[in-house]
Amino acid sequence: MIDALLSREPIDAPAAVLVAHPDDETVSAGCVLPRLRDLMLIHLTDGAPQDMRDAHRAGFDTREQYAAARAKELDCALDALQARPRVRIGYGCVDQESAEHLAELSRRLRDDWSQVQLVITHPYEHGHPDHDACAFVAHAACALLRRAQGRAPQITEFASYHVRDGAGRAGEFWPDAAHPEREIVLDAGERERKTRAIECFVSQRGLAEVFPVGVERYRTAPDYDFRKPAPPGAAWYDPHGWRIDSARWRECAARALDELQLDGAI
Repeated sequence: MIDALLSREPIDAPAAVLVAHPDDETVSAGCVLPRLRDLMLIHLTDGAPQDMRDAHRAGFDTREQYAAARAKELDCALDALQARPRVRIGYGCVDQESAEHLAELSRRLRDDWSQVQLVITHPYEHGHPDHDACAFVAHAACALLRRAQGRAPQITEFASYHVRDGAGRAGEFWPDAAHPEREIVLDAGERERKTRAIECFVSQRGLAEVFPVGVERYRTAPDYDFRKPAPPGAAWYDPHGWRIDSARWRECAARALDELQLDGAI
């Protein structure tokens, strides 16, 4: 499937892009979205944490106002990319709290993906707890599909962000020799559309400075043991004082794996 992504040809197979927040699909897979002709775009959260620091920084008085603004920014970005999802679904989790609902989300995703052939989502790299949740529910849903119907879509990952050598690294994977990354170098038109799309996210200033606009990276997803720390070991979100840290996240993952009767690497 990665060869199909790199080909720049339209992809007619039923595909799903699962992301944590409005803007993740744009910064990480904006080049690919317009070529997915039968696309289900799913957002795990509404992009608005209970902690109002981000909302206040962006000029909003309530969490609901912030979430609504992020939804409108997403509309603008998809239009700029010329992406036309057949289905858009918001699972409605509060930003930073999706780990509390992993089993429920995995079952819902299993049902939504019954006809999907290609999945694109975040890697498990402890960059953000909701990114980790996307990785978990994607792998768990596919494991549940294999149990129920003997088949499941292939999972492809886009590069997101993680911590390396004490600093954040965006638009790159934590290296995995068994799952090499592949690059799409955007042409002038793709760069222009993606730049305009990123500019739609007015509430998320600095995205273009953090994520590379001229290249996107993809790889076939490895199996993950979500009871263990993500491959980088350290978590970017641990020092931030959020409602969840990586140790608590893994407790939630272990509980969900037990509830779903899944074990080992998935």
